Amino acid sequence: MAILGESGAGKSTLLGLLAGLDAPSSGELNLFGESLAALDEDGRAQLRSGRVGFVFQNFQLLPTLTALENVLLPLELAPAADNDARARDWLSRVGLGERLDHLPKQLSGGEQQRVALARAFVTGAELVFADEPTGNLDPATGERIIDRLFALNREAGTTLMLVTHDHAVARRCDRCLRLTDGQLVDMAHEEVSA
Repeated sequence: MAILGESGAGKSTLLGLLAGLDAPSSGELNLFGESLAALDEDGRAQLRSGRVGFVFQNFQLLPTLTALENVLLPLELAPAADNDARARDWLSRVGLGERLDHLPKQLSGGEQQRVALARAFVTGAELVFADEPTGNLDPATGERIIDRLFALNREAGTTLMLVTHDHAVARRCDRCLRLTDGQLVDMAHEEVSA
């Protein structure tokens, strides 16, 4: 699903609310059938653990951790003997099997975003939120990242909720919503083409 809207319309805020990263000023949100308002921060983190992945525009990699360590982060809440192998496998899937020990500053923007993709999918997430995942990348790199994101989404069988300004990216989604004046409006694919 794609969410489109003008800059400042609240798309990123909506994603943060839906993921339980932000608290609404009114109303109620449920994630996987549980009220987010009934949970404290630790409870929301536990609810997301292993079920929700995130891909952010600015990558959100920890600068002092290697690519491998960044991908291992979401697995810390569920320690398992195969976590290291899983993280290595996902880094290989995104084409970074030879860059495991590199720090973010040693990676290009596209490589950093591929680390973020591996981190989002490594837990076996049911739901992946992607907030302008190509916003900080040049067009050619952005297109490759989007291709990889959609391929990983199909392979993993996840639900993908994508915030984008790019109508071409939105057209690749099964459903498109526009956020206008605080309201979500369903869009036909013909409208997305316009």
